[in-house]
Amino acid sequence: MDYKHSGVDIEAGYRAVELMKEHVKSTIRPEVLGGLGGFSGAFSLEKIKEMEHPVLLSGTDGCGTKVKLAFLMNKHDTIGIDAVAMCVNDVACAGGEPLFFLDYIACGKNYPEKIASIVSGVAEGCRQSGCALIGGETAEHPGLMPEDEYDLAGFAVGVVDEKDIITGADIQAGDVLVGMASTGVHSNGFSLVRKTFTMDEKTLRRYHDELGGTLGDALLAPTRIYVGALKAVREAGVRIRGCSHITGGGFYENIPRMLPEGKRAVVEKNSYPVPAIFTMLAREGNVAEQMMYNTYNMGLGMVVALDPSDVDTAMEAMRAAGDTPYVVGRIVDGEKGVDLC
Repeated sequence: MDYKHSGVDIEAGYRAVELMKEHVKSTIRPEVLGGLGGFSGAFSLEKIKEMEHPVLLSGTDGCGTKVKLAFLMNKHDTIGIDAVAMCVNDVACAGGEPLFFLDYIACGKNYPEKIASIVSGVAEGCRQSGCALIGGETAEHPGLMPEDEYDLAGFAVGVVDEKDIITGADIQAGDVLVGMASTGVHSNGFSLVRKTFTMDEKTLRRYHDELGGTLGDALLAPTRIYVGALKAVREAGVRIRGCSHITGGGFYENIPRMLPEGKRAVVEKNSYPVPAIFTMLAREGNVAEQMMYNTYNMGLGMVVALDPSDVDTAMEAMRAAGDTPYVVGRIVDGEKGVDLC
């Protein structure tokens, strides 16, 4: 008896590392010290000394049960973007610059090509957000997970000068809410998605005119990364007063998280286009509108609060970064919370 016959193939692990090296190299920043394969990742903080009061930010998350769709469609090269996005968007939401990312893949069996494909998505997410992939772990769990399944999670570390942290404390009545378009469901609410639609390859590969593609492609569309857009707004000289990453809990949970006491957000539902996948999900699952807005991003992945005088400049910067912004509401005095009208 040896380790391989007990279910863990060390040689497959070595091969997976070799296959992913090129993807990892494409994310390297000048601050990265050493290479892939050490016991820890090293990242120089020399440039952070230029800040007055540097503050480290961190975010950790996974892709939830969205990975189930990747299994069913045998498509593994974008799920890593989701894992990165869920972490770096949270860092950017506080005004920070993501510096580096580490991933964790737990699998029933290590298929090197599949693992490398997953990591290629992680690397793409890191490139999109400008952070370095400096390490990670792939763990085989025979007997705990089916051989053809895996779970993916990770965490990001970023930095911000203390004076530039976005806390929401400066939000005032009359501020304007600007939302940036999402790419669809992103990485939240997939347990409800899987209860609504039959989860088999035939259903997922069926073309729908209203979606302009297959159901599977619409659902697997990677989470939008907003790091570049928020950075562009800062570089345009605009101070973002509040920022909300619309993840699990939708509008009702996430928008109030950026508000100070005594301020309320008003969002106009008809101020932007809701992607067809949400209309289809609500119809096929008989999901009430309130529940949809309490679960999903409904087409807005990031919402910021701005001084009215900064709106045009901020939206121009967002567009230049490749994002699509909409004026979606305003801040009023009142009990902390959000109204949809």
